[in-house]
Amino acid sequence: MMEFVLLGFSNIPNLQWILFGVFLLIYLTIFVCNSIIILLIKIDPALYTPMYFFLGNFSFLEICYVTVTIPRMLMDLWTQKGHISFLACATQMGFFLMFGGTECLLLTVMAYDRYVAICNPLHYALVMNHKVCSQLVAASWITTVPAVIGHTYQIFSLPFCASHTINHFFCDTPPMLKLACGDTFVNEIAVYVVAVVFIMVPFLLIVFSYGKIISNMLKLSSARGRSKAFSTCSSHLTVVVLFYGTGVITYLQPKSEQSERMGKLFSLFYTILVPTFNPIIYTLRNKDIMMALRKLTAKLLA
Repeated sequence: MMEFVLLGFSNIPNLQWILFGVFLLIYLTIFVCNSIIILLIKIDPALYTPMYFFLGNFSFLEICYVTVTIPRMLMDLWTQKGHISFLACATQMGFFLMFGGTECLLLTVMAYDRYVAICNPLHYALVMNHKVCSQLVAASWITTVPAVIGHTYQIFSLPFCASHTINHFFCDTPPMLKLACGDTFVNEIAVYVVAVVFIMVPFLLIVFSYGKIISNMLKLSSARGRSKAFSTCSSHLTVVVLFYGTGVITYLQPKSEQSERMGKLFSLFYTILVPTFNPIIYTLRNKDIMMALRKLTAKLLA
């Protein structure tokens, strides 16, 4: 088999151009908003802290993450053809899983950063020095690569003899497994193992970190101290709940119970809608970012 056909949203032909406009606007919003966050962190000395170092890397990762799926989807909506080669499909899945896995690990690193800042503030500068921060970011990117290469190779080594039509808008693991003929039990187990390692374990570490943070916050005597501690964590916690919630449903649900329509809807949520919310959540709920944005705007208008 040399190519597949992505059905995408071909079941609603009357809305193709509306969807094209909506997804193009969403992609430009994600790209521009995250680029502004990266720029602010680069030029404002007040944001030269570990928390914003991680946020800058997260914003760059978000741009990479959506670029794997949305431009391809826009092309398919524009041409109203969903043809994708075997190699392009495998490449898309590989990069999508790599960026998704990296995002899970980076969110865990960001939770650890907040844990150290709130629960061990006197040693924060020593523990979270620039070298350690750089190593944590590098580890988040590198750790996923071997697992993703092995997983992608395993999926695309399966015989796809039943059909070449993928009822999805990009090459993701669940729809590719449904397309394969023969026994895919071993592959499904491998998917669960990878999902546990890169989704459930980081999620549990985040829950543990925030359990410690909440416990420490309750010990603070002043209401102002509790409010400040909560404000630094609320944005990150919101992103974690949105991203992990849909990811767990998609990758840890048994294949036999997965509805193609619901699978597509959940995928739309964590591939497009959550990345759209992220820069809005991090800017509107973050006083330092808003202050840096006002200063930059004032400079540009001066």
